[in-house]
Amino acid sequence: MADLLLAVLQPGALITLLVLVGAVVLFVGGWLAPELVGLLAAALLMVTGVLKPSEAVEGFGSPALITLMGLFALSAGLFRSGGLDRLRALIGSDAVRSPKRMIAVMVAAVGPVSAFVPNTPIVASLLPVIEGWCQRRRISPSKVLLPLSFATVLGGTMTLLGSSVNLLASEVSSKLGYGAFGLFSFTPIGIGVWAIGGVVMLLLADRFLPDRGTDDDDLIASLSSSGYLTEVEIPPGSELIGQSLHGSRLQRRFDVDVLELHRGTERFMPPLADRTLVLGDRLLLRCSREDLLRIQQDHTVVLAPTSEGLSSPDQQNNQRMVEVLLPSGSTLAGDCLRDLRFRQRYNVTVLALRRGNEVLRERLGRAQLREGDVLLLQGPKDAIRGLQANNDLVVLEQLEKDLPTVSRKRVALLIAVLVIALPGFDLIPLVASVLLGTVAMVATGCLRPGELQRAIRLDVILLLGSLASFSVALENTGLAAAFAKALLLGLESWPVYGALLVVFLFTTLLTEVMSNAATVAMLIPIAGQLAQGLGQPPMAFIYAVLFGASQSFLSPVGYQTNLMVFGPGRYRFLDIARYGFPLTIAMTITVPFLICRWFGI
Repeated sequence: MADLLLAVLQPGALITLLVLVGAVVLFVGGWLAPELVGLLAAALLMVTGVLKPSEAVEGFGSPALITLMGLFALSAGLFRSGGLDRLRALIGSDAVRSPKRMIAVMVAAVGPVSAFVPNTPIVASLLPVIEGWCQRRRISPSKVLLPLSFATVLGGTMTLLGSSVNLLASEVSSKLGYGAFGLFSFTPIGIGVWAIGGVVMLLLADRFLPDRGTDDDDLIASLSSSGYLTEVEIPPGSELIGQSLHGSRLQRRFDVDVLELHRGTERFMPPLADRTLVLGDRLLLRCSREDLLRIQQDHTVVLAPTSEGLSSPDQQNNQRMVEVLLPSGSTLAGDCLRDLRFRQRYNVTVLALRRGNEVLRERLGRAQLREGDVLLLQGPKDAIRGLQANNDLVVLEQLEKDLPTVSRKRVALLIAVLVIALPGFDLIPLVASVLLGTVAMVATGCLRPGELQRAIRLDVILLLGSLASFSVALENTGLAAAFAKALLLGLESWPVYGALLVVFLFTTLLTEVMSNAATVAMLIPIAGQLAQGLGQPPMAFIYAVLFGASQSFLSPVGYQTNLMVFGPGRYRFLDIARYGFPLTIAMTITVPFLICRWFGI
């Protein structure tokens, strides 16, 4: 410990440690978007002289980052051209008749696709398909949606392209002198993880997945119990003026619950049945999406969700209604719609808001948004298409005319296969293959130039590019070696399997509370040094960090796809941990064993 203390007290090391601790606090606290935390840390390391500017921003020009940008475009081309329509048809097939069969199909089909396509768009594309299947079968979505997320997480560990974290880990490993990963470097381990994880998911399904019922679970069509929160206003000429709610036909005509009545600055709470309504009264309602559509066509009330107003009837003719999710890390979380000036910013109107099992009682314009909220939006098709490229919102429905043409489906699939096959046979470098594939997608019409630009996730690029500076600083200042030496004192008498298990478990727990990319950037330098101290291959311990950062099964905020299914599945926080904890234990035992077998240690 004395050596660690001496190393930490060196000026450069002390500054690096303070920057890293501050970054971890910001990552965990969520006060700043993750990419801003990464940029701030890189800037501070430059300002304090710990890193040269060329070292701090080196990650932005890395082959891994360029590969990731191309991968975003390739996956967008596959989805836009209908290249994955067969997967959607298989998932929604009536031949799949039980939750266990659905989970088996997810593991067998969705998992391998996630090895090559980012999991966020896969989950967004399959969510409405699975919800429709659940509605037809009268099966609770809570019995199948969490396995969808977990299947994509397991599948993402099979190839280098399966996750942005894999690409970052490869880049960090290369910079530290341990070598970059090949496209299929850890595939044998990943296949074992996917297969064992899939079996565990099936065995746990009956007992550990909750059943939240079917009467009010469907996000699209049946929200009568918790439903959406929306506001309506009584306009001039309404038949409700002068009547009481009990005497009017509002609640008999529409299946709605009146939660509050607002009249000027006054606020009235239930019971409201005998209160006489007047012009300009605003009613806070909870209702289904179907009734929202009916209310919009009725002249007794008008939708008035925010103070920004609604589109005119002429404008509404070319408008669409879609659901969007606030994903983990959304910069909109914490603000209310009124302060955000949502309509002016996105050219869409917020009709309603839904938040898991909670009953919202704030006025819609003043409700503070949270990660996992689902907003029902209405706006022009072009504006909604623009939202598909927005990093603060995830569109949960596909626009009908978003696909360039069905005839491009085979072309898109051929391009994707060639992008994987050419570097797989060492014919050309992976980054070159991905760039050529991106150009081919646009040239053949599978992807429009504007869609190419929107497909690239700028937040992910900024985060991964800036986080590379963490690893360089840890290595240059000697902190990585010092931390590894301290760990070595506790682990040197342990078997290699035990040391790998500790590294894997620590990484898994850390990634539940902060960005998995940041976890990889911080721990790979330490893991490499620890492996050398134990006389073992550094890549074995780097793989333990890589797989640990990808196994996020304990909380809805640990991984983006967990949060995406959290609201639609009507899960509670502990539901994720109950299903994910046995899976985490299984992975903690399995992954170190598979690594030992692969490296012969």
